[in-house]
Amino acid sequence: WPIDIVGSYSPRKIYRDTQIGLNLLDSPDLWLCTTCANCLRVCPKEVDMVQIMPAVREHAIAIGKNVPPELAKAFENTFRHGNPMGEPARKRADWAATAGVPVRILSKDPRPVDVLWWVECYPSYTARGQDAARATARLITALGVDFAILGAEEKCTCDSQRLAGERGLFEALAEQNLKTLAKYEFKRILVTDPHALNAFRLHYPKLGGTFEVVHYTKFLAARVAELGLTKRLDAKVTFHDPCYLGRHNGEYAAPRILLEAIPGVEFVEMGRCKENSYCCGGGGGGMWLDSFTADHVSERLSERRVREAVESGAEILAICCPYEVSRFEDAVKTTGNDGKLKVIDIAELLDGAREA
Repeated sequence: WPIDIVGSYSPRKIYRDTQIGLNLLDSPDLWLCTTCANCLRVCPKEVDMVQIMPAVREHAIAIGKNVPPELAKAFENTFRHGNPMGEPARKRADWAATAGVPVRILSKDPRPVDVLWWVECYPSYTARGQDAARATARLITALGVDFAILGAEEKCTCDSQRLAGERGLFEALAEQNLKTLAKYEFKRILVTDPHALNAFRLHYPKLGGTFEVVHYTKFLAARVAELGLTKRLDAKVTFHDPCYLGRHNGEYAAPRILLEAIPGVEFVEMGRCKENSYCCGGGGGGMWLDSFTADHVSERLSERRVREAVESGAEILAICCPYEVSRFEDAVKTTGNDGKLKVIDIAELLDGAREA
């Protein structure tokens, strides 16, 4: 389990502490679990902390107990604005104007479409996330894909908010998203974010929304030969498996197929990879708990992971989850590895390997 390596938290310690009288609702341990599922992977009793911790958090939130302020702010922003950063909905598709390719917005052109691309919050609003979104738009355009986005109508899928204890918020926004999706005709949903993949694949069906959904790495890996990757990268590259793409949804091959297809890439694995990949610290609400977590760990999980990437000898840490680029870029600086390691989304690497 990731936290236990850099702090004092582990499922076993939580169970022992509760046995001797600890009230988990009063403990910071309640908010340290990133729901990465690595403990479940190795637990001989198959104790599922991904079910237990969100349920206890949900109770804590319901009674107004011990909710970290930065997490509460992310909940409020999501409720008011449809995204945890509190950005205005009208700006959600602004990045598309500089993508260099046409990006159809369904509210402006509601014709049926083959692929509805769910861009999600961080690729829509953050600078580095927008870089990956523009690269993805160029890649799927190059493949001749008939695609469109929802733009201002798209709201957060809220899987991380659900895991952080706000099931009511998750259900409210899921119902709004499903109502929006019902307005349009499409064959499948393409997602940028593994957390959106998890929501659409496993949790939206419980609310009546069943769709064919695919992560962009899986989508592109099936057609990688058509991308025209001819420019050499000539760099040693390692890859961080996102918890919600890998352990939660079983996809390990697609990102590696894409990276190994880029000319000049020397691909190296970190010691902990695939099923045993180390968590970036962003899942389960961790994206909005860095200040809180800092008081309870010796270093951030993202810092630990960056050290592992540097130890692998890689020059580039490739990622395919929008939580990770900001987390790892910050960690590169705070660990003193600025100039030694670049953090780049796989979509950006693929786009850079194509002939203009």
